[in-house]
Amino acid sequence: MLKQIAEKGSQRQREWALRSLRVSEQLRGQRHAASETVALAPPKLVGEKRRTIFDAKNGSALPGDKVRGEGDPATGDRAVDEAYDGSGATYDLYRDVYQRNSIDDRGLPLESTVHYEEGYDNAFWNGQQMVYGDGDEDLPEAERLFNRFTIAIDIIGHELTHGVTQYEAGLVYWDQPGALNESFSDVLGVLVKQRALDQTADKADWLIGGGLFTSNVNGVALRSLKAPGTAYNDPVLGKDPQPAHMRDYQHVNYDNGGVHINSGIPNHAFYRVAKEIGGSAWEKAGRIWYVALRDKLDARSNFRDAARKTSQVAGTLFGARSREQEAVRKGWAAVGIKI
Repeated sequence: MLKQIAEKGSQRQREWALRSLRVSEQLRGQRHAASETVALAPPKLVGEKRRTIFDAKNGSALPGDKVRGEGDPATGDRAVDEAYDGSGATYDLYRDVYQRNSIDDRGLPLESTVHYEEGYDNAFWNGQQMVYGDGDEDLPEAERLFNRFTIAIDIIGHELTHGVTQYEAGLVYWDQPGALNESFSDVLGVLVKQRALDQTADKADWLIGGGLFTSNVNGVALRSLKAPGTAYNDPVLGKDPQPAHMRDYQHVNYDNGGVHINSGIPNHAFYRVAKEIGGSAWEKAGRIWYVALRDKLDARSNFRDAARKTSQVAGTLFGARSREQEAVRKGWAAVGIKI
């Protein structure tokens, strides 16, 4: 998306997009470096929520100035309070539903920095903490495309789940493993939102990043698990490129081999599974996906591996030939992957 803006936007939009791309690549490098040292991390056994929000004051030094700690009252700064609430909702999903002790399962404190740089159009887990930009709020109103990146609780859940993946399967950020990395973040991110809103699978919108676009954009969200390829169609951002089926898989030499594009395929498989099972998607479908990420997948797993392993987990959790396992098989078959 930023690549499209850098090619089709106004002069100022192109400048903001190129800056955001540069910063995101730097942060992604930090995340990769952090993933290499996961095994060396000292154990943390604290089993309680510990959130700290920092303010970068539009600079790049991390973490910045502390502005809110665990249990502190709301500050009135929307980005600060949204980062606090969103990281709490993510922590609660993992603890209350999946019995996970924070992102690393060892009580890792959740640190977040808001107001990062000027015009940073992204949010990121850098391997140790969350980082949020304010969008392009300094552009003239008519040219603004993005709101602040704390506005969507599913984006917060998505990025923090990159941390979970870092500590578990460690899916490499390239081609199908990278697309799975993105997909697991979308899946768990949307479950954070659905649980916070108490939405069942049939009532949820299944969008990632709803509210992130300004009114200047012809689109509703960054991605749709329900209908990949339909989230936006805009003169500057381009058209949502996500496929929903293997027949439309895109082999590209950018976006790390299409990690944000082809993730639409496993995303849609999960949507089909959750709809087939029904009820609250985080309870059964989400548990199947989480356990597969935690126990079954490895750094090089591809889509077919994910299909097989989620089916195996469904059988273990709910019984061979159970309704839940059949839903998993049908969900993957619907996107062109037969188990």
